[in-house]
Amino acid sequence: MGEVLVGTAGTPAMLAGDFAQRQRLVQLVEASAIDHFFLADHISFHTGFGMDGLVNAATLAAMSPQTKVFIGVYLLALRHPVPVARQLSSLAISAPGRILLGVGVGGEDRHEMEICGLDPARRGECTNHAMQALSQLLTGEAVSYQCDFFAFDNARIKPAPKPPIPILVGGRSDAALLRTARYGDGWLGVWRSPARFGEALRRIEELAASERPSPPPKAWQHGLQVWAGFAPTKREAKRHLAAEMEQMYQLPFAKFERYSPYGGPEEVADFLRPYLAEGASILNIKPCAPTEEAAIEALAQVAQRLKQT
Repeated sequence: MGEVLVGTAGTPAMLAGDFAQRQRLVQLVEASAIDHFFLADHISFHTGFGMDGLVNAATLAAMSPQTKVFIGVYLLALRHPVPVARQLSSLAISAPGRILLGVGVGGEDRHEMEICGLDPARRGECTNHAMQALSQLLTGEAVSYQCDFFAFDNARIKPAPKPPIPILVGGRSDAALLRTARYGDGWLGVWRSPARFGEALRRIEELAASERPSPPPKAWQHGLQVWAGFAPTKREAKRHLAAEMEQMYQLPFAKFERYSPYGGPEEVADFLRPYLAEGASILNIKPCAPTEEAAIEALAQVAQRLKQT
C-alpha cells in the first residue's frame, strides 16, 4: 500500500458568498491532512442545477496556491476538445502540477446530454474521441482530428502542461474500464465494493496489454469517489448524508447506502482501508456533516488515520 491522496469536495460555501468565510474554509483544508479539492461538473442536472468544473478549479487553485485540484468527473463530451485544451493549458500555467482531470460520460440525467446536442446513446463514443483529441492537443503539437462529433485541422495549443495533467476515467461500466485501459492514466471508481474495485483494476491491466494504442503509464493513478456522513451519532450522520445525496441524485438513499459510509472518522476510515489495499491511491470524499467546518475537521481525521495505515 503506497501513498494515498485524500480530497474533499469544493463546496458552494467555498466558491460563493462572503469572501472572508470562503477563505476561512479553504484555510481549514490547507492546515489539515487533506491533500486536494475535487469538483463536480454539470451543465444542467435534473432541475437545472449545475457547476462548471474548470471555472471552479481556477477559483480554488487561486485561493489555495499549494493545494491540488481534481476536476472529476468532467463531462468532456459536452464540450469541444480544442477550447478545453486551452483552458487546461491556462490552468497548468497558474497551477503547474496541481491539476488532475477526471472524465466521465454522465447519464444520470439524459436530458443534460440532449440539450447540449448530444445523443445520450452515443455519449460514450463521443467521449472516446474527445479524450483522444484532448490528449493529443495537450502535447503542444499540431493536431488534426475528424470524427462524427467534431472536426478540426492543424490546431495547436501551447504551452503544453508541464508536468502533464493526469487524466482519469470515471464510470462503473465495462466501457469505462476499456476507456481507461486505452486512453487514461487511471480509473475513478464509484459505487463498488472493495472486491469489485480490485477486480476492475486487474481488468484494466489486462485490457491495456492488448488494447492500448500507446504504452500505459509507468504508474497508474486509480481513485474512488465516495460520499460520507459525519456526526456525533451514527443516526445523525446517516440523516445528513441521506439528505444531501437524495437532493443531488433525486433517488432514495437506500440505493447508495452500502457504498456510502457514515458515523465517526474511525468508522469511515475503516470502511475505506480495504479500497487502499485493492489499489486505490486517490480518495475523493464528499463529507456531509452538520456544518462545513465539522465536515472538514472529520475528513481531516479520516485522512490522518488512512495515512498512518
